[in-house]
Amino acid sequence: MSPAPLPPLAEILSSLRVVSLPLATRFRGVDHREAALFEGPEGWGEFSPFLEYAPVEASTWLTAAIDFAYEPQPTPHRARIGVNATVPAVAASDVAGVLARYGACRTAKVKVAEAGQTLDDDIARVAAVREQMGPEGRIRVDANAGWNIDEAERALHALAEFDLEYAEQPCASVAELAELRDRLRKWDLPIAADESVRKAEDPLAVARAGAADIVIIKAQPLGGARRALDIVEQAGLAAVVSSAIDTSVGLAQGALLAAALPALDHDCGLGTAALLTADVTRDPLLPQDGTISAARVVPDEDLLVRHAADPQREEWWRRRIGACYALL
Repeated sequence: MSPAPLPPLAEILSSLRVVSLPLATRFRGVDHREAALFEGPEGWGEFSPFLEYAPVEASTWLTAAIDFAYEPQPTPHRARIGVNATVPAVAASDVAGVLARYGACRTAKVKVAEAGQTLDDDIARVAAVREQMGPEGRIRVDANAGWNIDEAERALHALAEFDLEYAEQPCASVAELAELRDRLRKWDLPIAADESVRKAEDPLAVARAGAADIVIIKAQPLGGARRALDIVEQAGLAAVVSSAIDTSVGLAQGALLAAALPALDHDCGLGTAALLTADVTRDPLLPQDGTISAARVVPDEDLLVRHAADPQREEWWRRRIGACYALL
């Protein structure tokens, strides 16, 4: 099937709204999340690659936003999506406050291997999560490729007492993940690949190498739901849909992607509206009983105005969209 023709750039920019939403906890070095929203015939789409991403990488996110705004999405198999809490690299004493924002989520993803922190910090944070969630809670850790093989093996040994569900992107390269997975085979600790899928020239290399048990897929970085579903099908591995601290518009795209997966055996990283203290809708996709709805979101005009980025930032996003559009 040939790709749908692109809408004119001027049409995309004509409905553009750029927002700056405050975060409850500092994340990736920022305390506000900026996002560009625009409306198409199917509804609103979100373009929100992180600020440091160059046009070559960010252009895939624009493809996804255009697809969501202009094209019908794949047929859903479920109406609600189980989601996990996300615990940034906070002090152990702050864990209870972070988890409280998520309500009844049964699963928590805990950031580890943060630059400038130690393994003791990670152990304390994961221990605090286990204490809060009790023995029935599910805990997964995400190192964002922050360890080498030996560091990962040592750290995961130290964290094993907390009964981990899986370890997400413990090392950077596919070869490292494959070796680590082989070392951990007797532990029965699954390895999930995130950056090795969404930032890779070949997102299927990790599956061919036998380097992961689970693929983490994100609608925006992978160019939309159809491409993400194709990757999952070809990889032949379990999938977890995650987000990038999107507004509820972007989270809706992820939720509809998760709804379209033929099988969904894990809670998804789509509860991150809880990390925002404001959103673009009065009915944000906050977890309710550990789930969110798989449905499109319509922004509220008053909230778009209230949280509008300043004119200089809006112009920066307009130029960024133009640079990315030129690469499509």
